Amino acid sequence: MKHTDSDSASTDGGFSFDAGESQIEVTRSERIRTFLRQYVYEPAIIAWDDWRTRIGGVLVLVYLLMGTLGVVLYPVPTSNQVPRNLQPFESMEAPLGSNQQGIDILGQAIHATPDMLLMVLAGAVWATAIAVIVGTVAGYKGGRVDRAVTTFSDVMMSIPGLPFVMVIAFIYQPTNPLVIGPLIMVNYWAGLGRSIRSQVLTLREESYVEASRAMGVDTWKILTKDIIPSMMPFVLVNFAFAARYVVFAAVGLYYLGVLPTGLGNWGLQLDRAYNDYSALVGTGQEYLIVVPLVFIMLFGLALVLLAQGLDRLFNPRVRTRLSGESEADITEDDDAVSKGAM
Repeated sequence: MKHTDSDSASTDGGFSFDAGESQIEVTRSERIRTFLRQYVYEPAIIAWDDWRTRIGGVLVLVYLLMGTLGVVLYPVPTSNQVPRNLQPFESMEAPLGSNQQGIDILGQAIHATPDMLLMVLAGAVWATAIAVIVGTVAGYKGGRVDRAVTTFSDVMMSIPGLPFVMVIAFIYQPTNPLVIGPLIMVNYWAGLGRSIRSQVLTLREESYVEASRAMGVDTWKILTKDIIPSMMPFVLVNFAFAARYVVFAAVGLYYLGVLPTGLGNWGLQLDRAYNDYSALVGTGQEYLIVVPLVFIMLFGLALVLLAQGLDRLFNPRVRTRLSGESEADITEDDDAVSKGAM
């Protein structure tokens, strides 16, 4: 009798344990499925559906490959590397031509990419991060903090950006791209910070933020869990536009000779093509200017297209519509399975 009870208890216990384990497995699979659908599948479908995101993403990927693998696989450009004054597509030694010093133009453009990418990343991250911090704190705290931060932002916005950067660059002569990027964006953050502040002024009155405050949630947690995530679409789009600004400003400063000269910059290529090789006076060397211009324009175009695609990617109406379609598809699949089982 005891043996039978023991067997029964063991069987019941084993059944309960198996059921519990099965329940845990189902829950985990549902969580994984939900996560993949919300953060991988839906964004990928939206991105792929928009031609701007496709083209912009491919172009950015090309530049990333040039800045990483390209500088390893393609020879470093040096004087007398190839025959002088080669025209584009005249020789595969220099596919896009060479200058009067026998330097491969394509090699110059490729080996300029890593420094430009570092410059763009550093400048855009720095400006966007400062803008998010300043705008969020000012908009959420209000009062004296808001007035002080807003006044400081207004002062920075009143300073002409390009002349201010030129003065600092002439004094310090920075050569590190991780320093040049934030230098170019020294007061760019002010305008973006004011825009973010306006967003926060609206978000802090939302019911879920009010509920968090009523429950005594720490201010830092409210900002990082409720406020900032709601602004990420706006922040990411402006990050792309800030990156584009870094590209154009850096090229302009190098072209004007404000920043120290070096091999790795498209603006320096433009400067030398115009001043040293007189590429615009009918010498037949217009390609010396066209090649770096194409690299600059395509990179700027890629960032603009990505910014426009990100705007659609984070559009709540699009996400809601896609989520509804996904749920409908899942329901139809479940119904089909049920009918098949019957």
